Amino acid sequence: MLRVKPDEIRNMKPEERLKKLEELRMELIKLRMQAKVGLLKDTAKIRNIKRDIARILTIMNEELRASKKEASEQ
Repeated sequence: MLRVKPDEIRNMKPEERLKKLEELRMELIKLRMQAKVGLLKDTAKIRNIKRDIARILTIMNEELRASKKEASEQ
């Protein structure tokens, strides 16, 4: 799975971000189950997916804060 770049996330629509976030969370669940059973060979995938999730959430929060700041200034 390819890593999600911040520029790609910023160019996504909010609905696309939520969909991607849900996909990554489901993938993380699958990888955790594989790791628990002992089938996962590349454990770095878990770390990379967790980072991608954090990236998406960070950008969503940045935009939320920016929109609140703009609303309070008006």
